[in-house]
Amino acid sequence: MYKVMLVDDDYPVLQLLSETIEWEQLGVSLQSTHENGASAYEKAMSEMPDILITDIGMPKMNGIELTKKLKSQNPNLKVAILSCHSDFKHAHQALKLQVQDYLVKDTFELEDLTQLIKKFKDTLDEQNNKIFKHLQIQNMLDRNKESVKERFIKKTIEHPDIIEKNWLDEAKTLGLHLDQNGYIGSMAIIHNFSSVKEQFLSEDTLNFAINNVVTEAIERCYPGAVHFQLGVRELFVFFPCSLMLKKNALTEANESMKRIQHALKKSLNVSLSFITGDGCTNMREFKQELLNLLDCSHQSFYLKPGTIIERKMPQEAPTEDLFSKYDEAATELRELIMLKDENKINDYVIKWTTFLEENQFSPELVKDWVLKLLLDLRAKLHALQLFRSQQTIDYMHNDIFEIQFLHELKTWLMNYFKSILSFVKEIYGQTKRKEILDAFKYVTMNIERKITLDEVSSHLYLNPSYFSRLFKKEAGETFVEYVTKMKITRAKELLEQTADSVGKICERLGYDNQSYFIKIFRNYVGVTPIEYRGGKV
Repeated sequence: MYKVMLVDDDYPVLQLLSETIEWEQLGVSLQSTHENGASAYEKAMSEMPDILITDIGMPKMNGIELTKKLKSQNPNLKVAILSCHSDFKHAHQALKLQVQDYLVKDTFELEDLTQLIKKFKDTLDEQNNKIFKHLQIQNMLDRNKESVKERFIKKTIEHPDIIEKNWLDEAKTLGLHLDQNGYIGSMAIIHNFSSVKEQFLSEDTLNFAINNVVTEAIERCYPGAVHFQLGVRELFVFFPCSLMLKKNALTEANESMKRIQHALKKSLNVSLSFITGDGCTNMREFKQELLNLLDCSHQSFYLKPGTIIERKMPQEAPTEDLFSKYDEAATELRELIMLKDENKINDYVIKWTTFLEENQFSPELVKDWVLKLLLDLRAKLHALQLFRSQQTIDYMHNDIFEIQFLHELKTWLMNYFKSILSFVKEIYGQTKRKEILDAFKYVTMNIERKITLDEVSSHLYLNPSYFSRLFKKEAGETFVEYVTKMKITRAKELLEQTADSVGKICERLGYDNQSYFIKIFRNYVGVTPIEYRGGKV
């Protein structure tokens, strides 16, 4: 609804108009009433009206001055002067301010004002329709221009044989003048993309919104810079500069990138990080700049939101083997899950993601390592009857491999483990015999030593015979069978994840006789430990 402001120092007139006219039936709302121009102006600065109906002769600020000030802020403001015969000398001034009507209090009827408000509403509707149509056309042109720019970037990256003269001519039409300037390239990457995408109706809408904000920010802070979107996640901004003064140019470009980050965070709640390139002066260097920036997935994986950093040369693989730490991480995780302590789990995630960051392992290796941790944990909890999930393994795999940043992976893991703990606590709270769940937990926490039925029944304050019968009834297998199965599962993990000898693994799992251990292993797995390690299963 359009907002109406009434201003008159004659209170009975204010009261009559505000209470008699059916504002909402006319399609407008009475925003406020004021007895002087100063009060009206103060209100308008916080909430501008669409229609102003004002007296002229008032204390503090008269109606002509009020109209002049508000018209400077809102040129489309519709104004009706409502005044006495004695104020008629001001009519000429009112006409100069393009006041739409001038009503004399002594002669006008309420119907006159009602018709005037209808007329104002129709005019405002017509103006808004024109603005809306203009915006629609402009949006269509803007979207088309961004599509042209995206096709240009894709062609530059993908086509091996491009005629440079034709390329330069097309680049000029898009604002890129490599025949006149050098350019420093940068690539912006969106953080928390999945949650950002959910705020918008479609990726196309998100694209359009980001392009609008970036365009406005660039026009304000670095005219001449050109931006290109590639898909939804990557945005390139090229800043014109003299590469002879690259250090100064980079400082200015960094300031502009900070403003772009601020504008997107403020307008759309979108966080960006930037990686800057080496600079380019021709088509070949421009293409190489794009390829170099796109090849920064290793470096970008470890960026925090709001970071601006120069591109580094691809790094050699870390000397420390990530999978050599797997057994330590997996064992610690299982034990913490059994303790059901969310704070310790969060500390665990922080500890290991810090380790990953310090060593700068490749993102692909990190995701493989994490996925194996989760799948092994899932299998272990299933065996303990402590887990069920609607989430398929493929879904989990896709979820993890969609993550672009380590800080996002850290948050994802904390949330995932929180859901695991919630389920484990729920199972423990159900009517299923708590003694059996405690027995499962005891075996898991002590798997790497000899475990006897008497020891566990004593731990649970139960008679050994009673515990043996109860376990068989609830678990569907004897306690000895369960312990053996869990020890063989652990032996398989140690054979896969460590270089320990069979003898050491046998000893580590609490077996006194290596031959017996090998026999048991063969019975469960079908091959000997050595054959298993050699890949015969």
